[in-house]
Amino acid sequence: MTLIFTDEIYAQHEMPRGHPECAERMAAVVAALGAPQFESLVRRTAEPATPEALARAHPRSYLDAVAGAAPQAGLVSLDPDTHMGPHSWQAALKASGAIVAAVDAVAGGEAPNAFVASRPPGHHAEKTTAMGFCLVNHIAVAARHAQAAHGIGRVAIVDFDVHHGNGTQDIFYEDSSVLYVSTHQSPLYPGTGAPGERGVGNIVNLPLRAGTDGRVYRPLFRDAAVSAVDAFAPELVLLSAGFDAHVDDPLGGLALNEDDFVWITDVMMDLADKHAGGRLVSLLEGGYDLPALGRSTAAHVATLMNA
Repeated sequence: MTLIFTDEIYAQHEMPRGHPECAERMAAVVAALGAPQFESLVRRTAEPATPEALARAHPRSYLDAVAGAAPQAGLVSLDPDTHMGPHSWQAALKASGAIVAAVDAVAGGEAPNAFVASRPPGHHAEKTTAMGFCLVNHIAVAARHAQAAHGIGRVAIVDFDVHHGNGTQDIFYEDSSVLYVSTHQSPLYPGTGAPGERGVGNIVNLPLRAGTDGRVYRPLFRDAAVSAVDAFAPELVLLSAGFDAHVDDPLGGLALNEDDFVWITDVMMDLADKHAGGRLVSLLEGGYDLPALGRSTAAHVATLMNA
């Protein structure tokens, strides 16, 4: 049984006209997961993340500042890429709340895996900086929650978004209990993610040239990501599922396709089975070509359902 967490509030997170991180992204994902093959999915909403859960990843002063920046009407800009409307903070809180609830369900044995379809995304949000469309680092909140609430010692986060998850790296850079593995295009926003950025040996960055396709990606991923996760032996696997690595995506230059996302998902499920009792939670990050986003999400979730 695969759990799906989503909420109508995610489509109410407003961005400027023409912004790629738009409400239509949620519509594309919801439509894709409305196909008959997904009738057996267990669909849930979740409560907003608690202040305690959020504060494990971000200082309360930062959280208060971002919450206080939310407008009553219209939009405010936190940086040239990152904006908030009246519903944005609630959407971010519910996105973090959804992945916390997904971790609770998977850690509690209710389901082997779960997918969180939410926005705004999170992996660019650093400890004290909102950036790259991101306000709260949901995957970091989830990892800390798994450790605090469920006694999970080792958490592996694997990020296959086309952009490096600088925020996730920032939060866990000196924490050996969390392994962060990222494949990403380089050079590309945000300019981080060099192989020499290793934290305390818990950071594995695999920068890729524009044009990298599955034939090149898969052996590199196997050699770097799979070997690192296997050696780490995590008790929980978290995925930052960025489908902007798709060949059709307008914000990146990698050349992956749906079959490659299926392969990544299969490989990570195998590692979760080997080390974590199958426990895996996936979170939507990027993906800005709407048809490709829908197809990629469907392929990813269909693979999770075969656990």
